[in-house]
Amino acid sequence: MDDTLQWFTKKMEESGIPLSTVQLDQFELYYRLLVEWNEKMNLTGITERDAVYEKHFYDSVSLSFYTNMDSVRKLADIGSGAGFPSIPLKICFPHLQVMIVDSLNKRIQFLTHLTEQLGLDNVICLHGRAEDIAQQQVHRDSYDLVTARAVARLNVLNEFCLPFVKKGGIFAAMKGSQSDEEVREATFSLKELKGKIKSQHQLVLPNEQSERHIVLIQKLDVTPRKYPRKAGTPIKQPLV
Repeated sequence: MDDTLQWFTKKMEESGIPLSTVQLDQFELYYRLLVEWNEKMNLTGITERDAVYEKHFYDSVSLSFYTNMDSVRKLADIGSGAGFPSIPLKICFPHLQVMIVDSLNKRIQFLTHLTEQLGLDNVICLHGRAEDIAQQQVHRDSYDLVTARAVARLNVLNEFCLPFVKKGGIFAAMKGSQSDEEVREATFSLKELKGKIKSQHQLVLPNEQSERHIVLIQKLDVTPRKYPRKAGTPIKQPLV
């Protein structure tokens, strides 16, 4: 086992996530496919192996440090891009039923190929806008945990993601930096979308030392019919 895998295995063990040889092989194949497809399409600006393992894989799995993944059955990942955080979480916690939404069909093609190659079952990859898919009865108010690892501000992410969360479930906004102002700005959207901030967590990536912030939002009631608004509106006219 090389240095990168040794580091990753050790960090996962320290966090209570022992990885089997099969799971380590899945992460390694994920890395190879990510780099291979990245030459044809823009999936990530990070391709160096050590950096992918830390900034994508470790960072994605860090959500499980603050949520009990054993109690999560259905997970939705909104705007997943190259599969973060849902695919690393699925590799570590195979019991998860995962639904991924992305608006770019090329990324969905990559994710479909990836899940087949990794041998992951119970993963659905949907091409579409979050605002449209959240209006479908099968997805609305139905997920235990919804994730977004995104650069959009919290008041926008709330409208994208909270409609997918079941009553009593959690939306996890995974961000780089996080300002108190951004959290205050999200007050109205939380009220409208029946959510409340449960907890906030800050961590620093072990090697690179860059900051990460996770906001856990609990869904208090079902989504009002008028939300989410039509595709494009939440970004153009955020709830404030």
